[in-house]
Parts: sequence; C-alpha cells; structure tokens
Amino acid sequence: MGIINQIPHRKPLRLPQYNYGKPGYYFVTICTRERGMNILSSIAFSAGATPVGAIINRPSPGGSRTSVQPLHEIILTPWGIAVEGAIREIPRRYQNVTVEMFIIMPDHVHLLLELKRLEAAEGGRDDSPEVAGDGRQVAAPTAAGISTVIQQFKRAVSREVGQSIWQRGYYDHIIRNDEDLDATRQYIQNNPLQWLLNQEHDGHSP
Repeated sequence: MGIINQIPHRKPLRLPQYNYGKPGYYFVTICTRERGMNILSSIAFSAGATPVGAIINRPSPGGSRTSVQPLHEIILTPWGIAVEGAIREIPRRYQNVTVEMFIIMPDHVHLLLELKRLEAAEGGRDDSPEVAGDGRQVAAPTAAGISTVIQQFKRAVSREVGQSIWQRGYYDHIIRNDEDLDATRQYIQNNPLQWLLNQEHDGHSP
C-alpha cells in the first residue's frame, strides 16, 4: 500500500515545540474533502508526455535545475487550474518561501517548500508596495511560516472556486537532511505512477 493511501487514516501531527517558521525544507500534503475522485486532476499513462500542473525540478551540477519528463500525463480540472494558480502565487506573496516542487494529484496536492532566512539588503530592505500594470497598488511580499502559507493558499483556492474543497488541516513533514530531501523529491515524482498502479490494483480505470 502506498504512503498516500495511508494519509486518511492518520491524524495530522505537529511538533508542539517546533518553530514552523524556521528556515529549511517542508513537505506538505493537502487533501480534498472527497477522496479517490478526479477533483483536481486526472492522470493517464503517456510515454514522453509533458506534465501539466507539476513542477518536477531536480538539482544538477552547478546548482541549476532541469525538468524530468515522467511517463504520465496530468490533466488539470478547472479546480486544479485554480490550485496551480494559487501555488504559483506563494513565492510572490511571501518573500521567504520558495516552491521547490509541487504536484497536483486527483484528490490531493504535494508541496515541497523551502523557507529561507531573510537577509537585510545593503541599505535596508525595500518593502514598498508594487504597482500593477493597471495602476493598482500591490502589497509588498512578506515573510511567513508554513501554517500561514497553507491557510492562505487554501483560502485563495476556496475563493476562486466558490466553495471549500479541502479537508481540515494538512499533513507536514520536516525535512531533516539531504537524504530525506532526495527521498521526498523522488516520492513526489513517483506519486502519479503510484496512483495509476493503485487504481489498477483496485480495479478502477485511471
């Protein structure tokens, strides 16, 4: 049984004394209320397909990142498109947060987030509001911890689709070391294939 199949059977765990605003990597899973259905996306085998709604970036020598093309295709639903838009807004809204990797599965979302330590720029940090192309004032990015980021993300999606589609809470894992980070990246990359294999094993068509 895959890890994702165990998620509904365990309670979200928080380390009560841990500072979730601490710099580092965090693996977050957010589930929809309805499980086992194509709420956010559908997945199909498709050799050489270009992934939709998934950033699969892997480190390469020199620190650059290259795309990894999986043997599956992810097709986003309208709700999934709203989710992708909200994910891409995270680093624009929070200057200390990078979305290292994400994938939008049919009934859950995986996020690998990096929280960075903010360094004051020489002469002070510029926190002045930005101005959009139409002249509207856009608030300057702020810093935030994991809980704030995820709550804002869920609210943004709910506003966009007109209703709440999420389970309460979310599941998080604090990345402890490079081995843990590599394993998490691999798990996210393999999750669509695991979903398809689980569907076949359970007798459902993808």
